[in-house]
Amino acid sequence: MTTPVDPIPTAAPAWAATLRRVTDYLSCDFGGGPRPWRFAWVINFQKGGTLPFLGFLMYWYRNSEAAAWIYLALHGGYGLIWLMKDLAFPDPTWRRWITVGGGINAFLGVLAWYWSFGWLLISRTSRPTYPLPDHAWFALCILLCLVGSAVMIAADAQKYFTLRLRPGLITDGMYRYIRHPNYLGEMMIYGSFALLVWHWLPFVVLAGIWGGLFAVNMTIKEARMARHPGWAEYRRRTWWLLPPVL
Repeated sequence: MTTPVDPIPTAAPAWAATLRRVTDYLSCDFGGGPRPWRFAWVINFQKGGTLPFLGFLMYWYRNSEAAAWIYLALHGGYGLIWLMKDLAFPDPTWRRWITVGGGINAFLGVLAWYWSFGWLLISRTSRPTYPLPDHAWFALCILLCLVGSAVMIAADAQKYFTLRLRPGLITDGMYRYIRHPNYLGEMMIYGSFALLVWHWLPFVVLAGIWGGLFAVNMTIKEARMARHPGWAEYRRRTWWLLPPVL
């Protein structure tokens, strides 16, 4: 099987190109040999397995507290949303075939760490004392997760269906003011999980993933988009993620 890979643009910064090559090797090509599964299958296993995994943790630790149920609904529900998104408008990036070692690295090196969030809370390793009253903090986390899910789904759907009809820059809709709304949505979702757990580990994990993967992917994407007419004007009038993050 062959593995289609989008070439790294020559205009991409050296640091981003280097990190992308490293992560591509570790998650897609590590160990060489047969490529028996798609990257999407590894991701979907983790996303779809989150709800039963968290349910098992609640049973194992006899935890029926409100925070545990809310976390189950938010993180487990997000996993189901991801599966529906993958069925309706799959991201071609995740359709590539990867090696056995690459799949194991992708799961253990990144995806499994997301499960540690729920374990911290449900096992009571994290006993959070929130900055606000519990009900207010729960409402904040739920709101952040809901809005983030809507932003991510809307942005990915717009990109998928627009590019099928008209390749090139997408400068309207969800992309009118923000160049990477799908990443913003993902960050809001996982940020809500970290806030609900309220432990240092999820914030460290997210900082590593957002800096080592998300920032690299967005930088590479911008180097690729720069070849399209109108890029300079579009970049001038939009934000990377949020107004303070140009």
